[in-house]
Amino acid sequence: MCNLLLNIRMSFLLATALVLSINVCLCNSLIAEPRVSFTNDIMPILSKSSCDSGGCHGKANGQNGFRLSLFGGDPLDSYRSIVLQAKGRRVFPAAAEKSLLLRKATGATAHGGGRRMSETSESYQTLKLWIEQGLARPSDQDAVLERIQWSPRQVVLAPDAQQKISVRAFYSDGSSRDVTSMALFSMSVDGLAQVTTDGLLRVVSEGGLGSVTIKYGEQTGSMQLLVPYKQSAEQLRELQGILSSLKTGNSNNGVNEALVNQWQRLQIEPAKVCDDPTFIRRASIDICGTLPTASEVLAFVSDSDVNKRERLVDRLLEQPEYASHFAIKWADILQNRGRGYSTSKQRTGTTLFYNWIRDSLLDNKPYDQFVSEILTATGSQEINPPTVWYRSVRTMPNYVESVAQAFLGVRIQCAQCHHHPTAKWSQADYFGLAANFARVGRKGGFADAEVPTGETIYLLDHGEIRHPKTQQVLPPKPLGDPPFELDAFADPRVALAGWMTGSDNEYFADTLVNRLWAHFLGRGIIHPVDDRRDTNPPSNPELLQALSDSFVKNKYDLKQLIRLICGSYAYNLGTQINPSNQKDQQTFSRFYPRRMSAEVLLDAVSLTLEVPTAFPGGPGEFPLGTRAIELPDENVAIAFLDVFGRPARFKACECERIDTPTLAQGLELVNSNQIQSKLSSQTGFTHRLAVNNRSPQENCELIFLTLYGRAGTAAELEVAVAHVSGSDAADESDKIERYRNLIWALLASNEFMFVQ
Repeated sequence: MCNLLLNIRMSFLLATALVLSINVCLCNSLIAEPRVSFTNDIMPILSKSSCDSGGCHGKANGQNGFRLSLFGGDPLDSYRSIVLQAKGRRVFPAAAEKSLLLRKATGATAHGGGRRMSETSESYQTLKLWIEQGLARPSDQDAVLERIQWSPRQVVLAPDAQQKISVRAFYSDGSSRDVTSMALFSMSVDGLAQVTTDGLLRVVSEGGLGSVTIKYGEQTGSMQLLVPYKQSAEQLRELQGILSSLKTGNSNNGVNEALVNQWQRLQIEPAKVCDDPTFIRRASIDICGTLPTASEVLAFVSDSDVNKRERLVDRLLEQPEYASHFAIKWADILQNRGRGYSTSKQRTGTTLFYNWIRDSLLDNKPYDQFVSEILTATGSQEINPPTVWYRSVRTMPNYVESVAQAFLGVRIQCAQCHHHPTAKWSQADYFGLAANFARVGRKGGFADAEVPTGETIYLLDHGEIRHPKTQQVLPPKPLGDPPFELDAFADPRVALAGWMTGSDNEYFADTLVNRLWAHFLGRGIIHPVDDRRDTNPPSNPELLQALSDSFVKNKYDLKQLIRLICGSYAYNLGTQINPSNQKDQQTFSRFYPRRMSAEVLLDAVSLTLEVPTAFPGGPGEFPLGTRAIELPDENVAIAFLDVFGRPARFKACECERIDTPTLAQGLELVNSNQIQSKLSSQTGFTHRLAVNNRSPQENCELIFLTLYGRAGTAAELEVAVAHVSGSDAADESDKIERYRNLIWALLASNEFMFVQ
């Protein structure tokens, strides 16, 4: 009986297949419409309707038993769900309009996602035709979508103006077609403009800079939108005079030209150039992580040389503090981590790596060489410092995500599980990059907590990475390019480093110059600095290109790049707000104030109050006089540093370092033992002021020069002098307390803690 039922069922399935086959033949012979491609025609419809999004059928468990591949990353998987699962009840070739897929999409049958299209829409007609033609499945013979092209690429629109965006798709068979109606459009910022589902852009703001994200299939892009700020005719004439004079004095390798061009397009008047006291304080903190002394400020202000700012930058770059300051930055990015291990064992390695980073910067080692030595490091972690990078970065996800984010500015994490929703990276890209590290071997060392230390890094004879879905062995490859051609003895990491540091690599130089621009200007041209993708475009592409071209031309010279940035118009501007730049956050038309980093702030307090911080070592302590920017790792128990955002170094992401204000920071300024002990020290700045023979006026002038890097205003000095010259000021302890309170108040102010 069971065999009979089985035979009947098989006969029914065969008959159904025969009917479908006949139907396909009839459709091909009788219907004039071209064959509908599931990959190139149906998948874009599902994406346009948000059916395969993470909030609907694209999530891991699907929705109500129906699951599609997330963001259309796997057309075959989506095809099986639609055609083969649920006993094929979702599509009905004999009467396509009765298919559940269409009835739910149009609301004819109850649908939790609501009505997604009408019966007269192009999407509905295409879906219906695909069903009538016999449900063609994804095929290797289908043309592959290679790129999309949109027009315009950049547009300048006045408030309330409109612009139609057109999108064209180009395929591997040489064909192309207009896909505007099926493309997805969205704005990068809210409140600037609105874009309809068919690509009609309408400005709703009075001025600003933004972009329209465009997505079709697995291809993405963006169109830059500039909306000039409203200016009167008189204001425009004055603005043109200001910008013309800037162009006349331009000699900054295209950097200043790119800045001025964008201000001109947006009709923004930049802030005035900052004064000399502001510049020396700004540059000293940004380059060396150190406040200038009072005597340095006075000498710089009195210098009449027109090139004194350039000479100051040159001098700062030759100081050892420059290398120490930037070594902290790179130790964060390269995850030179000590916490979680036995410090007495771990500290040797982190110190070795930190010192190597610092010495590389001090020697101005070319950046391409610096990165190559890290990627290809081999040997003992006790002898060869760059191999210590492999202690924290030790798994396949670590390799891929750390390399991509640190050196290419790409956040590729999503592609480990599915096609990246806002970028072009696939699982094949992710695991192809991982294959470059498949032969990294480790031996020796000793188990110290969860991570061995003192290992030797070497090249294994064999190692492979398989695609998680297809189980195909993936050859080592760079991001977005064909696999490397390697023999059995070649180290894939060497090929990866060569590709990465090549002058034609569009990511390598861009990422570094963008990272340093953000360090000095408070915001990246691509922001966040390590999130480069088509849907997060640079705010000023010309500026990014000019910086990158100069960096490559100068053979990856980091100091020369810093000179270029510090000599730019943007870095020399003040923080003043005017009507046209008050809303600007992207064009660098004024300097954006930012708080000092945790280490720099603690050092600033220590140096100002002339009392060094005692850092616990493990075992023992660091030598007295060690600065926070000289600490090799984050495993130094100083609460002040953690409260003010010191990162844990678990990621190659600058987002780990927190610079947003918190209640804990305010409490730390009030109750910190670090600050209170320094304010009360009998050998420190506060005590010295109270017992010297100078007048209160002279002392207060010195206080402002020391803490703020500028002379106090008449009003400030009047209040300060009155405070320290109180009626009981003859009492030494009272004098000390008065000076202590004054300095404490100034230390807790934004002007002291911020770079501006």
